[in-house]
Amino acid sequence: MTKQPYHPTPNCLANRVILVTGAGDGIGKAVAMAFAEHGATVILVGKTQKKLEKVYDAIINAGFSQPAIMPLNLETATPSSYQTLNTDIMDMFGRLDGLLHNAATLGTVTPIAHYSIEQWYKVMQINLHAPFLMTQALLPALKKSNDASIIFTSSDHVAKPQAYWGAYNVSKSGVQALGLLLASELEENTPIRVNIINPHRVRTSLRATAYPAEKPPANPEPEQVVSRYIYLMSEASKGMTGEVFEAEVSLRCHPSEKGNLLS
Repeated sequence: MTKQPYHPTPNCLANRVILVTGAGDGIGKAVAMAFAEHGATVILVGKTQKKLEKVYDAIINAGFSQPAIMPLNLETATPSSYQTLNTDIMDMFGRLDGLLHNAATLGTVTPIAHYSIEQWYKVMQINLHAPFLMTQALLPALKKSNDASIIFTSSDHVAKPQAYWGAYNVSKSGVQALGLLLASELEENTPIRVNIINPHRVRTSLRATAYPAEKPPANPEPEQVVSRYIYLMSEASKGMTGEVFEAEVSLRCHPSEKGNLLS
């Protein structure tokens, strides 16, 4: 596992097709923009069409490769929804080179004794069941790539579960286990590598909801944590699988600084 800062070359993701869930804002938006900036064709997945369109426009206006928008509500998506997604990707691109499971919901910070069953099912559906169903459905497209990469998103709560974090904590622990299990299954007979990223504290709306008393400036902006994601989607990490990474924070602070993701 690389411990050194990663400085991506300008076109390190050229000719790659990468799907990002939760691409409408936060880390998903920042990483989708970064993937496009480094040459990838990005498939933007999220539940809110208008948010995806804004990211689409930002990518086009920046002069990057034209992305694709594929709206999908992970809470209500069915197995057939994901099969349709695989069919659409195969029809449009013939393969999938990267899959980033970024979308997540917090749920409530509540003792298990009082946790809403409806809320528990919702969090599990979005945070755990959706990554499983989507990955399973997209494996045919991923196997068409010569060097496919899957990234699951973990959390600080996996290493040390905390009281009251309920479904979010359990779902993130399950996601990390799913990623490590899948890496072991796919390592020998496929071109697919699987890794996990823990982004830690990042200035997102989910973080603000979880920690309302926290001072936002204390945390890096989403644009400052994109380098590890680029690394795991690029040839630089070829052969790397079954690892848990921490997000690498750069000094870059403004998303409009085109062509200078790292300082």
